[in-house]
Amino acid sequence: MKIIADLHIHSKYSRATSPRTDLENLTKWAQIKGVTVLGTGDFTHPQWFQEIKEKLEPAESGLFKLKNSLAKIRFILTAEISCIYTKKNRVRKIHIVVLAPSFEAVEKINAHLGCIGNLKSDGRPILGLDAKELAKIILNACPECLVVPAHIWTPWFSIFGSKSGFDSIEECFEEYSKHIFAIETGLSSSPAMNWRLSALDKVTLISNSDAHSPEKIGREANVFDTELNYPAIIKAIKDKDPKRFLYTIEFFPQEGKYHYDGHRNCDISLSPQESKKYNNICPRCGRPLTIGVLNRINELADRPEGFKLKNAIPFKSLIPLKEIIGEALGVGSGTKTVEKEYQNLIDKFKNEFNILLDVSQEEIERISLPEIAEGIVRVREGKVFIEPGYDGVYGKVKIFSKGEQKKITKQSTLF
Repeated sequence: MKIIADLHIHSKYSRATSPRTDLENLTKWAQIKGVTVLGTGDFTHPQWFQEIKEKLEPAESGLFKLKNSLAKIRFILTAEISCIYTKKNRVRKIHIVVLAPSFEAVEKINAHLGCIGNLKSDGRPILGLDAKELAKIILNACPECLVVPAHIWTPWFSIFGSKSGFDSIEECFEEYSKHIFAIETGLSSSPAMNWRLSALDKVTLISNSDAHSPEKIGREANVFDTELNYPAIIKAIKDKDPKRFLYTIEFFPQEGKYHYDGHRNCDISLSPQESKKYNNICPRCGRPLTIGVLNRINELADRPEGFKLKNAIPFKSLIPLKEIIGEALGVGSGTKTVEKEYQNLIDKFKNEFNILLDVSQEEIERISLPEIAEGIVRVREGKVFIEPGYDGVYGKVKIFSKGEQKKITKQSTLF
């Protein structure tokens, strides 16, 4: 069966997350978005894990569902862990996503990690632990777990980050590199950008939302054609088989917060070529720039831009539906006008992914505005304009050029 899976999110117990990020709201929004399998996030946090055990019940092998719910949403036990440590005379800050098949496996992991650091302080705990040692602990607790370096290019907290990362998987995980079957590309890079590194050919590229609120789930995801259970999903990832791992759903990478280099406080955004002219120094304040994902990939790549990896898992770049509606109407994506039209489309076509990926332009026009239908089709075709994100600032997306939207003379009839 076709499964859309978002395997990296956070709960209300993580810093800077919505207090509404509980299992009930996650289930509700997974239905709205069209996500079949959702990571629980934060299983290392004692209170959240207690909620997971109380509110979820076993479903298919290694998957769980909300008790007393008719929703066909499944949860997979996941967590993100922040490893901050010194290696080769440099401070390393690496985020790791862990997938586990059972409560028993999580209890073993938590018991071990609880002796190393304070798991209560944050849903994504900070541990003074080498990433290699974390992999060892996880896999010793349960060999069926999956250890995945998170958002691998983010400058500050990732395996290849410009500020505190490594230059290879092997440099980071040493003898445990053979157990790293997948890496997470992150919002600021696309699979095509990662294909430029031959060293990554052996691992599977996965994509997840890293959502901090229920509304953000599914902004990146993975699409499988497998049986609905933990072993089948993990095998599809490990085998890197395009017949079972159909494609990933991506941000346009320019929309991510760290695509370009720059300085947020100085309002400076630079391409890698421009940064080079300034020797990676901010022309406004004289401090080192935050080197973004594109520049870092250029640094490590051994293949040219546009290289297409043979037998690679394909990908589709999308923009969230509310952003498309806002663009089409010329208003902010958080306005009541957008919310009404979003709900109108969801009520008619079941979920957001169905609308973004499958519903025809004619069908959308039948119940909505032609501008909205046109916007959705343009996004499918990649016909968008994006001002790249930098140093923690999201990129700005434009689907229509200035003044291109038609005059909406009978807008009242829409609602």
